[in-house]
Amino acid sequence: MIAAMPGPVTLRPRGPYSLAETCVFATDATRHFRDGVLTSLVPGASGPEVARARQLPDGALEILAPSEAALERLRFVLAVDDDHSEFVRRFRGDPLLGRTVTHLRGKRPLRTPTVAGALLRALCGQLIESKLARQLERTIVRATSERHGELRAPPTSASLGKLAPAKLRALGLHARRGATLVRLCDALDLERLRDVPVERAAERLRRERGLGRWSVGVIALTGLGSYRFGVAGDLGLLKLFAAVHGRWPDEGEDEQLLAPYGEWQGLASVYLLAGLSRGLIPLARAAA
Repeated sequence: MIAAMPGPVTLRPRGPYSLAETCVFATDATRHFRDGVLTSLVPGASGPEVARARQLPDGALEILAPSEAALERLRFVLAVDDDHSEFVRRFRGDPLLGRTVTHLRGKRPLRTPTVAGALLRALCGQLIESKLARQLERTIVRATSERHGELRAPPTSASLGKLAPAKLRALGLHARRGATLVRLCDALDLERLRDVPVERAAERLRRERGLGRWSVGVIALTGLGSYRFGVAGDLGLLKLFAAVHGRWPDEGEDEQLLAPYGEWQGLASVYLLAGLSRGLIPLARAAA
């Protein structure tokens, strides 16, 4: 049983914040965003607990959570305390990002409740269309995580690592990626990666077979909560490079799009991809 909800807690996000923009792709096996309310299973004091968030007219967030642990985890997932005002100020006049920053200035990356969940997302997203990747991730979580009502518990190293690569292959994950997932869940204490500097965590992940620059960027952005590393290699960024330069990039060349954004490359990736999909980057309209 999930503990009864106590009274709501009101949080004031640091800097511009839009729950609706942050939760554009919120719905997966562990959470959903309906009628302006995010409902999510997160690790709490008594195991997986339901936490909810909605944005009030004054911009504050109203959070319902059964425990302090669940409240803090949802706070992390929503990036409530990670002010990106400097990013907005610095790049609102940028030739590629300017219109997107102006229109979507409150957008932040929605994070996964666990690092294991970010690893699964990265491996599912390699080399396939994003809609199929989300469906594959949902299928694996439903096959491995405990059910709580209509939602599933966030993936953990234990829940993901209990399946053999052959079973993961039967669920739709490529054999090499399944082997990488099981190996890392067994070899690394994934959740402790949040306790070390993100540069050190990223370097550790880069040494693993099966994890390239895109995967490390996804894990850093959604699992470790860092804006530092971009999702270089993303198909959307490759298309954007082609639209800007008139040719398809050579291996690693799309990183030129992210380099001007320095320590904000992860967040810049989010805004570039959002701007591309919404036609807010004039040079890239044909590539969207």
